[in-house]
Amino acid sequence: MHRALLIEDEAAARADLRARLAAHPEVEIVGEAATFQGARTLLAREDYDLVFLDIRLIGGNAFDLVPAVRPGARIVFATAYDHYALRAFQINALDYLLKPVEPARLADALHRLPPAVAGHDPAQGPEAGALRLDDVVYLRTNLRARFALVGEISVITANDNYTEILLADGAKIFLRKSLKAWEESLPLPHFMRVHRTQIVNLGRVTEYRRDSEERTLLFVAGSSEPVPASRYRWGDIRERLEKLRLGR
Repeated sequence: MHRALLIEDEAAARADLRARLAAHPEVEIVGEAATFQGARTLLAREDYDLVFLDIRLIGGNAFDLVPAVRPGARIVFATAYDHYALRAFQINALDYLLKPVEPARLADALHRLPPAVAGHDPAQGPEAGALRLDDVVYLRTNLRARFALVGEISVITANDNYTEILLADGAKIFLRKSLKAWEESLPLPHFMRVHRTQIVNLGRVTEYRRDSEERTLLFVAGSSEPVPASRYRWGDIRERLEKLRLGR
């Protein structure tokens, strides 16, 4: 069961979305707010993992509320203005719905939610793998930016306070985001930290082999060089590769 907050300043629009969500028993509305300040108070709670958020609110802009959303909760923006879509993807929103919300689009957004785990208490923090392989992330630095599916990420490498993102097509982007933050949000069992400084998308591993020093080297789509795996993690890596039908 997903627990949702409904933040919308128009009573009619709030009622419409409430009615459409009634067709999805896997979602329970646990709170509603109509103003910016009311939303800030509501977001301080710890019993939700999903937020439907109107962008233009009485008293402020919804993007200013994003830092108040509890870690691990997913955001679905709902608005009558499509020019906010880019900004929504910049913060990795789950989806962006135009009002009036179409039932099919709502169903599609909910389908992209990670499965709710029975007995999980949202107050205990986000579950592993908050992102899905088909989620779109916005990767941006001062020099370049692009949208990419999570599943297109091949390797993430720690580099001081930054991480280097290598995509399956060979593109590289540096982001100011820690390896730990990536590790906590990427989906399992595909993504795994194979040694101290690198996370690999095991679904992008094309082969693996042992070298003369008895190290295991992972050959990954988009990478010109193999990624060495820690010998202490090899058993878990091999098990996951076999589950993904990539083991030899």
